Amino acid sequence: MMPPQLPPGSLIKIIEVIAILVGAFSGFIEARRKRMDLVGVFVVAFITAFGGGTLRDILLDKRPLFWVSHQEYAILIFVLALTAAPLIQHLRQIVSERLIVIADAIGLGMFAIAGVAEAMRAGMPIFIASMMGVITGIFGGVMRDIVCNEVPMVFRDGKPYAICAFFGCWAYLLQMHFGAEHDFALWTSASGITILRLICWKFDMRLGR
Repeated sequence: MMPPQLPPGSLIKIIEVIAILVGAFSGFIEARRKRMDLVGVFVVAFITAFGGGTLRDILLDKRPLFWVSHQEYAILIFVLALTAAPLIQHLRQIVSERLIVIADAIGLGMFAIAGVAEAMRAGMPIFIASMMGVITGIFGGVMRDIVCNEVPMVFRDGKPYAICAFFGCWAYLLQMHFGAEHDFALWTSASGITILRLICWKFDMRLGR
């Protein structure tokens, strides 16, 4: 399978921004659960939002890193952390495991597809591109959980997580190979990852059990 020729990445950037916002939101929630102060909230949100994309860019030898070349992303997280401070006490009332799982599933889909699309734009072989998508999708959440002194969700709940991202990345690659419209492939694959992850969580589907 030859790597598909991708159009300019305007929609990929939109998906990346959505992923950053959702990732930061899941970081806010987890930091609140751990009763962190404003600095802790910002650090956890920053790591969750940028961890996967940073590792992807390092592995792709891409410089500067995506959030360095687009400083507005970092500024956005900083402003969100500041504006979230007055709401932290109220967030305690709505924080739940379900909310974290939903935010994490949306972020997984968005980050994974942004990652695989960026890897294909960089000319990576298709299997490596799919792995880059998985890494981009899961690594921010892994770093969030480690900083919050938790076993990462991808390793502890036993439900398909990275596998959902892997299947979604291949759904995107196959759609592109067979000539699907690029925007359609992006959105359907990202949505598919999110829905598959939520189905696995809702019905308690577990690996190796």
